[in-house]
Amino acid sequence: MTVVIDVRRDDRQGPPRAGAEELSAHGVLFVHSCASAVAPHLEWALARVFGTAVNVDWASQPIAPGSVRAEIIWHGPQGTAAKIASALVSFSTMRFEVSEDPSAGVEGERYAFTPTLGLFRATIGSHGDVLVHEDRLRSLLAGARPEGVSSDARADADRRDTVTRTR
Repeated sequence: MTVVIDVRRDDRQGPPRAGAEELSAHGVLFVHSCASAVAPHLEWALARVFGTAVNVDWASQPIAPGSVRAEIIWHGPQGTAAKIASALVSFSTMRFEVSEDPSAGVEGERYAFTPTLGLFRATIGSHGDVLVHEDRLRSLLAGARPEGVSSDARADADRRDTVTRTR
């Protein structure tokens, strides 16, 4: 059920550049469920990303009759996970995860897609942990409200605080 795709170097391009190995990445694409009729289209989309034919060894998905699943291990240039996610997100009925492992000087990425929740992206640190960047935390804190306090009540309290400080 696992397919391996390696597009790090094409022999027609001549010998590898110095440092080319450092620019390569690897990861995994898990297709959790995809309609059987859509599977060939998914293979064509992956072929456009990798620049080579992709033949996936599909297995039936027992919890979703009429669906298939697959696991694809890939090797390619950095940023390949984002390209895969971009290519597959248009298949709005499938569920997938694609990850790119961290490599020298570059954090990894994990993308997950479901029809109801859409696309999610997380940064993966060098030890495999999910990183939450400062901007994401600031955004969460800016939108947070104390439980039971409406935004109007908060604005009133902010105005009272401002008036009290100016006296």
